[in-house]
Amino acid sequence: MRKDKEKAIELRRLGWSYKQIRTELGIPIATLSDWFRRESWSYEIKNKLTSETSLTNPEKIKLMVAATKERYRKTHQLWREEATAEFMTLKSNHLFTAGLMLYWGEGDKQLKNSNVSLSNSDPEMIRIFNSFLIAICGVPKEKIRLSLILYPDLVDSVQKNLWSKLTDMPTSNFTKSSVIRGRHPTKRNSYGVCVIRTSNIRLKEKVLTWIKLCQKDFRTII
Repeated sequence: MRKDKEKAIELRRLGWSYKQIRTELGIPIATLSDWFRRESWSYEIKNKLTSETSLTNPEKIKLMVAATKERYRKTHQLWREEATAEFMTLKSNHLFTAGLMLYWGEGDKQLKNSNVSLSNSDPEMIRIFNSFLIAICGVPKEKIRLSLILYPDLVDSVQKNLWSKLTDMPTSNFTKSSVIRGRHPTKRNSYGVCVIRTSNIRLKEKVLTWIKLCQKDFRTII
């Protein structure tokens, strides 16, 4: 065996990269690749070096972060454009407007999370928003979750059955309830509060865009 090959194998087993071996011994990278490409132990070293480089190279990390941000920007811009195009057709639909107004007043508007969620103690509001999610937004019924915030004297199973009938949603769509103590023992409603939600970042971007477009429309008529 060639002396330089023996030395190259020794350095490679020590975890040296092809570039380091080339610099040390003057052996072309193509030659090194030909020598080691069928060696499983060399392939493992390559994977290790690649992993270490990707995790420690600041420039690569910076480029990856920038690329991710750009993909995020372009994707959300596309969703906003879709929402704008849909708005022209949907804005004459009363359920569409009702759902947006409810969300404008009571919904989660933080784009950091993907939750399209709304909470209220009025069953009719929850029922209307549920219809908005299904009929306007095309959310499958099984993707919608509801949870209750109850006072200590309210029975969880009874309240779930009540809200299930009022919203036309099966009790299987209800998750674990929370129990709270009100500020006043008697001045409170007897239903508790219902939280209705679905998780969809694309839908959330579109709903928030629709609200902005509604606001713009209102400025022209008020």
